[in-house]
Amino acid sequence: MEILLTYIKLDVWQVLIRCAAAIIVGAVIGSERAKHGRAAGMRTHILVCLGATMTALTGLYITEIMGMGGDVSRIAAQVISGVGFLGAGMIVLKSNSVITGLTTAAGVWTTATIGIAIGYGFYLGASIVTLLFILAVVLFAKFEKHKKNVGSLYIEIDDMYKVNEIIEKLGTIITNHFSYQIIAPKSAKQGNLGIELMLEKMKDVEIENIKSLENVVFAVEE
Repeated sequence: MEILLTYIKLDVWQVLIRCAAAIIVGAVIGSERAKHGRAAGMRTHILVCLGATMTALTGLYITEIMGMGGDVSRIAAQVISGVGFLGAGMIVLKSNSVITGLTTAAGVWTTATIGIAIGYGFYLGASIVTLLFILAVVLFAKFEKHKKNVGSLYIEIDDMYKVNEIIEKLGTIITNHFSYQIIAPKSAKQGNLGIELMLEKMKDVEIENIKSLENVVFAVEE
């Protein structure tokens, strides 16, 4: 119980420790999202977690240091609804009626709640949720793909003006229905462009045939 109530002693070291923990958590979660080419990568998650931590610290400072009355969680509570607007901007309904970005949006919201917990000094809860978050997005994602018999394929091309041509050629190679999303190249090479394919039946796709297409730098299953 004494360990759980250490948030009352809000000094310089506690602030530094909690901010550092927020950066680490944001980096861990954000790196997983960035690996899949999502718009909300490491920097976004770090800022969300750090900002949420700061709101919790501010609430503690006002009540414990300044001695002002009020609910210590009042400021931090606004983060829960506020981050919802940020997450909504990550959800995209594409022309082929495929919705993407739900996992990333939920991840940003969860990162904010972890940041609030860190700000209050609830390290145990923050650590457990961070671990479960990583397990959920990594392990359960593979389980869902296997269950639905679908797959994801990342392709990178060296000429952004050949997108339509590449998509047409992919239509001749991939016999089953697929949808695609244009994203920033993971190689960060200027002039390159990334294409993320969502396939109904990954097992029927020969990646080597896709790699052999002109202007395709590489193709890899995600």
